[in-house]
Amino acid sequence: MNDTYLHPRVILVSTLKRLYDFGMTTTSGGNLSIKDDDGNIWITPSGIDKGTLRPEDVIMVTPDGKEIGPHKPSCELPFHRSVYNLRPDVRAVLHAHSPALVAFSLVGRMPNTQLVPEVAAQCGKVAFAGYEVPGSEKLGKIIAAEFAAGASSVIMENHGAVVCGTSIAQAFSRFEALDYMARMEINSSDISTLKDLTAVPAADCAGAFVPETVSPEECALRESLVQFSSRCYRQGLVFSGAGVLSARLTANADDFLVTPAGFDPLLLTADELVRVHNNKAQAGRTPSALTAICRAIYQAHPEVNAVMITRPPYFMAYASAGLVMDSRTIPESYIQLRDIPLLKGADAASPEVIAGSIAPVNPVLMLENGGILTTGATLINAFDRLEVGEFTAKCLILANRIGKPNPIAQPQVDEIIDVFGLPR
Repeated sequence: MNDTYLHPRVILVSTLKRLYDFGMTTTSGGNLSIKDDDGNIWITPSGIDKGTLRPEDVIMVTPDGKEIGPHKPSCELPFHRSVYNLRPDVRAVLHAHSPALVAFSLVGRMPNTQLVPEVAAQCGKVAFAGYEVPGSEKLGKIIAAEFAAGASSVIMENHGAVVCGTSIAQAFSRFEALDYMARMEINSSDISTLKDLTAVPAADCAGAFVPETVSPEECALRESLVQFSSRCYRQGLVFSGAGVLSARLTANADDFLVTPAGFDPLLLTADELVRVHNNKAQAGRTPSALTAICRAIYQAHPEVNAVMITRPPYFMAYASAGLVMDSRTIPESYIQLRDIPLLKGADAASPEVIAGSIAPVNPVLMLENGGILTTGATLINAFDRLEVGEFTAKCLILANRIGKPNPIAQPQVDEIIDVFGLPR
């Protein structure tokens, strides 16, 4: 979504609402600010309910310190101002208290963003700042010094996290990515030690093309992808800038839609989706770096019409540890997921190997670098498998905390296959 013509007040309120709605801050916690071209700092107020904040509640602080608005600015204004003074490139600062990041701040650690290289790039350099009284000038100087040294994200001891960006959208994306890594690392703590992964090189399309027409079917499919993108985000199955959703446009043809690189899953619009035809991307659009994987699957499997690749935090606890996740938990999980192959190293990044690993008995894959890959004859089919995959991973991790999970035995699996007519 383009926010060029939105007032800073509107941008701050919508971003804070998103933080609050997704449990990343509390009624009284967190603060955001934007610095405009005139040097004014627009900042959320102190002591106002974050769940009902209105644009008129936002305060403008002028370069000479005058406060304009119906409330007092956030008590954390000193560190916002300090960051802007030391980092001319920064135009937005976001501070919030997600439970996972607070957990890291309480034990004096930073999340390991190198567990997923693309997320590491999104978070930027992460630093740790020692404790000081909230709202104090001393705290402001400590945090600003970390940003001045090149940090983009800072864990604040016994406090939470603060991130900066060239826009509030970038700052929010960084905070969300950092929170995601924290949750993934915490989720893995009961099952294994995670390891750093190497970046997966992107495979580009062969060129560009300009679509001659737009059919009603394409319009409907674009709208469906937008709806599933938002649904994936609301269900915690995808976060900003990570993953790909795709659907075949023309049956049995090299013609499909795919999400763009770095997309916001909650605010994705139909016109942002990229059409790929005969390995050429729609002119003026940048498709996901995972597009080649989607294309290889469509080429090899005419029965597949939808592909989703995401990194939900519970499933990634297994994928990043290089552990097979046993789907033989409850019948519904096995029916949807079947046994899930784990692809490691170069295989997890090879479109050809990935496409060759998909089969009627293996509609879902674990990718060491990529998380969970689901396929389906329809979008709802691929989404259902994605949702069930994360649900199953969560159940297993919770079970491991109270005992040793007992999988369904082979005779029971054979009975499920026979009763539901599943492929063998």
